[in-house]
Amino acid sequence: MNLKQARYICTIAREGSVTAAAKKLYVSQPSLSQMLKQVERELGVTLFDRSVSPFQLTYAGEKYLQAANTILSANERLENQLQEIREENSGRLRLGISVQRAVQVLPLALPWFMVQFPHVALEVTEGGSAHLEELVMKGEVDLALAALESVSPRLTYELIEEEVIGILAGKKAPLAARYPSGTPITLDMAGGESFVSLKEGHSVRVVQDILFRRYGLTPNVLLETDSLEVARRVALGTGSCMLCSNIYLDGLSRHHGAFYPLKDYENHRHFYACYPQGEHLPRYAAGFVKIVSQTLHQAALSSLW
Repeated sequence: MNLKQARYICTIAREGSVTAAAKKLYVSQPSLSQMLKQVERELGVTLFDRSVSPFQLTYAGEKYLQAANTILSANERLENQLQEIREENSGRLRLGISVQRAVQVLPLALPWFMVQFPHVALEVTEGGSAHLEELVMKGEVDLALAALESVSPRLTYELIEEEVIGILAGKKAPLAARYPSGTPITLDMAGGESFVSLKEGHSVRVVQDILFRRYGLTPNVLLETDSLEVARRVALGTGSCMLCSNIYLDGLSRHHGAFYPLKDYENHRHFYACYPQGEHLPRYAAGFVKIVSQTLHQAALSSLW
């Protein structure tokens, strides 16, 4: 059975004669009649009782029609799915994202993305920024969202949000007593503070090590952790300090701490979407980037109130 034969025989059954079906299909009656005879000959059974008008399906014809309708319905579903893929309304988005940004971004962006692209399957890989860039270049993820420097010639970078690196201090920290929150400072102005530090491998840890070496200081590290959220809460609760990006400030940070932008460090790592250079970004992937950008902007405006 092929699709053309299935469609033609279903039409004969629906119209009740070869003549009526030929008109419906815009084919000649002799060619349609010949096709029916050929199918019956190949199957070794008669599909229609031609002694009555309209034609009646034989038992074999009923079984054939059931199978033909199943095949035609499956083909129609497949065509619809392929059309959606061609129009980039469905597919699979393999997303790489840093753990901290996943916590912040996905709850905001996913509800909107699911409404706009309900037929796109999202596969998420979490990891550090450098690792995510490697995954994009290897073709293991389609799109990565992370704090990056936008330096690889093999990747296209789209800026989503600029980040400012600073010191978050709990309200009990001596630094918070000396300077109003928002005051730009240099790291040596907090040299005597206790620090909660992220472990090596985090981008902000790289900045921290560079700045402490620059000033010849050895930080008094209260705690090292892999979790930015743990570090943030410990710093706020113990009156200690930590280096972090301004994008991780929330109501808790503002109520229980103070943030000081570092005026001696020009940050080159910002929140980018990156994907392979020269490759077309599907509409749903570009849509995801746009949704992330919009929801973060709205969240930033809300925090000002």
